[in-house]
Amino acid sequence: MYIPEFNRLTDRNEIVDFMKQFSFAYIITAKNDLPVATPLPFLIKVKDEQIILSSHFAKANDHWKDIENKDILVIFSEPHAYISPVNYTKELNVPTWNYISIHAYGKGKLIAESEKVAEILESTIDNYESAYRQQWDNFPEEYKSKMTKGIVAFEIVVTEVKAKKKLSQNRSEEEKQRIIESLNESEDSNERHIATFMKKEQSTGK
Repeated sequence: MYIPEFNRLTDRNEIVDFMKQFSFAYIITAKNDLPVATPLPFLIKVKDEQIILSSHFAKANDHWKDIENKDILVIFSEPHAYISPVNYTKELNVPTWNYISIHAYGKGKLIAESEKVAEILESTIDNYESAYRQQWDNFPEEYKSKMTKGIVAFEIVVTEVKAKKKLSQNRSEEEKQRIIESLNESEDSNERHIATFMKKEQSTGK
């Protein structure tokens, strides 16, 4: 990913927080020189100074067969917003796009132990809909076992992160404020999210 220096995001806490907030990401591998991608919900944790991603495939999805000990890319890339040149003070300008994107590289490891698979599944429930956990806990063990056997869980130890935060950092304060106001008025939640990130950028002075 091309990252101009003024768009480079290096704060690991900020990176991890973004990955957790927008955790439905694309996992990408290569097979026979062709890229293969699957969108999945990820769990993100930091352990012993390492970022660890975990998720699961449906067993019917053969993509899991290309995970073990392979180079893997996971892309976390929301939100985004079109930026119109009407927000700029000079007429001689072109449209652009504001966005945040985290590219996490690492090696994959399949999780074989049924207890660990169940743990990842239940952690996913807790992360995305904790209120559903009681319902899940009350299901018959036979049903839960069947569901668990229908997935393939895995972990990725992240070895490199490339993070880009393109939020009009190269524009004047006046222009950035116009962009924020314009995006705040949008009916598109993606655009309002970008406005929020831009306001945070202003307040922290980064």
